[in-house]
Amino acid sequence: MVEFITKIDWTVLYWIRDTFHCPALDFLMPKITWLGNSGFIWLLTAFVLLCTMRYRTYGITLLVGLMAGLLIGNLLLKNLIGRSRPNWIEDTITLLITNPTDYSFPSGHTLSSAISATILTMSNRKFGYIAIPLACLIAFSRLYLFVHFPSDVLGAALMGSLIGALVFIGIRRMMDKKYSMKS
Repeated sequence: MVEFITKIDWTVLYWIRDTFHCPALDFLMPKITWLGNSGFIWLLTAFVLLCTMRYRTYGITLLVGLMAGLLIGNLLLKNLIGRSRPNWIEDTITLLITNPTDYSFPSGHTLSSAISATILTMSNRKFGYIAIPLACLIAFSRLYLFVHFPSDVLGAALMGSLIGALVFIGIRRMMDKKYSMKS
């Protein structure tokens, strides 16, 4: 099964490279991926939400979700699984970004993006109109830049959606209990 997934991963990666590789995307994709570095755009979004009375709870929820993703994805799973990145294996590919030094599975950029897009969409559907396409672009950039396998991105997207939903539901229940106790 692992060999089958690996074969599909390489096929999709090379298809993306052969189909989409162009100077415009070579310029754009490193900038899109930069937005996901250390969850930058999502942390910025959380802090903006924290600064407003109306959306403060959403900002807290987003920070909790991102922290859960960091602990589960980057600190636990990456080191436990220890999957090499495609650019480490196929070292003839010229990278457009600095060579990442951590393991490949799950994609941290995709994990934080999926967590954030899920929480933001569950918080306010209008937020999702921006968060979901941005999360997809960040995830795709990791494939375009040849630093993740498609299964790293897909696994992170599924895991991130689950973490985001669980964190959102958990915090909402805590808030509902808090307010019902005040009554």
